[in-house]
Amino acid sequence: MPEYTTLSRTTGATVLTLVAVACAAGLADALRRRRGRMRERTPGHPEATPRHAPHGVPVIPRQQRTGPHVEAVRLTPAERDAFTVLVRRFSEGD
Repeated sequence: MPEYTTLSRTTGATVLTLVAVACAAGLADALRRRRGRMRERTPGHPEATPRHAPHGVPVIPRQQRTGPHVEAVRLTPAERDAFTVLVRRFSEGD
């Protein structure tokens, strides 16, 4: 073994190489799985789901409205003026 090559340096290089190979294998597996899922989502495929955009990226489903219906109350001009005065008092801190 050459003088400048130590056991720790060789071990470090080996570990770093193994980590790089593991990362590359994981990335390749992730890309392969994504490509397989994208094939399943193509239009006309029996396993295609409507919750995905046409280009295969998952989207957040629309929320269902579960609360009460929106109501509107028409105020008379006197009630509107009273409400304006009340808001003004609260905003001034009195």
